[in-house]
Amino acid sequence: MALPVALQLYSIRDEMAKDMREALIKVMSMGYDGVEFAGLYGHSASEIKALCAELGLNPISAHVPIDDMVKDPEGVVSTYAEIGCKYIVVPYVIEERRPGGSKFDQTIEDMKMIGESAKKHGMTLLYHNHDFEFVKIDGKYGLDLIYERVPASLLETEIDTCWANVGGENPSKYVLKYTGRAPVVHLKDFAGSKSENMYELIGIDKKVEHTNTFEFRPVGFGNQNIPDILAASEKAGAGWVVVEQDQPSMGKTPLECAKMSRDYLKLLGW
Repeated sequence: MALPVALQLYSIRDEMAKDMREALIKVMSMGYDGVEFAGLYGHSASEIKALCAELGLNPISAHVPIDDMVKDPEGVVSTYAEIGCKYIVVPYVIEERRPGGSKFDQTIEDMKMIGESAKKHGMTLLYHNHDFEFVKIDGKYGLDLIYERVPASLLETEIDTCWANVGGENPSKYVLKYTGRAPVVHLKDFAGSKSENMYELIGIDKKVEHTNTFEFRPVGFGNQNIPDILAASEKAGAGWVVVEQDQPSMGKTPLECAKMSRDYLKLLGW
């Protein structure tokens, strides 16, 4: 049985910034069941809740910078609870906060605190990985250390299958590793191999001269074994899969890429 499919709205961030209503209408028309937020673009929680209800889009989750949640956990979590989000997600951490970093212990404590706040509002905190959590510390992946040190009652996974692959893991097997703790799985495809331009593509690193190339692709148009990942997501007990493409490619616009991903999944019966 196919799972519902959401779009991570960072994928179409420029369109969201121009006209959120029009952007969400287009997402709905592509056949997405829900959305994952990455910013509210000046709109109130009540406005967004009403718009999603009008369009029949489930506001399943939201990516929120960890420092914003630490600064005002109650305010941030309550905002997304009002929208109707079931999950709130740590999307990325700076180098000092990563496994092995000088502030990693603090990050663990911060996520426990945010997880407690989320629970009070009937929500669940998730952690969205990149490839840098697949460094080994005392023989264990940094990502596994995060999930060991923060209990499942306070933190579940949002495994980004592209970054798991880039990090050297079989993404399907890694999703299955967290069966029962993997409510949302990120579907992301790519072409090329690990290179120095990867983080430029997600807007973090500055442009540099490149000796090799890496690019994000619409789901089904890159290196990933998407049918295998979908099967693993179902088997792991996921409730949602979320399409994300940090930058457009193949000469297409972000909206065209989002539609290509959704159309491909429809061909698979999703």
